[in-house]
Amino acid sequence: MLMAHPAVLARLVEEYETVARLRAGERRDAVRQRLEDVVYTLCVSTGTRDIDAALVSARERMSAARPGADADGLHADGLHADGLHPDGVHGGAVRADGVDADGAPTAA
Repeated sequence: MLMAHPAVLARLVEEYETVARLRAGERRDAVRQRLEDVVYTLCVSTGTRDIDAALVSARERMSAARPGADADGLHADGLHADGLHPDGVHGGAVRADGVDADGAPTAA
């Protein structure tokens, strides 16, 4: 099976989370269609059949791709590859080092 690059997976996960938040507040067909497209692409990219499994798989691959990861994708700093705590917090969360998901410093 082809494996998507971790950077591609990261972009897809971020887009899924953004569009899913939009979908919660809107009923437009374009938003619904984009969400369906991203879900499909994530599932195909991870070899899964549902979005929950796709998100787990994508995060595992992203974590494993971070240099210094152990078998669980954790690093000495206790963070996953995305820089977030392993408690499942994601989607706009701020990393422990005060940097957002795009690598920009966050306001204190």
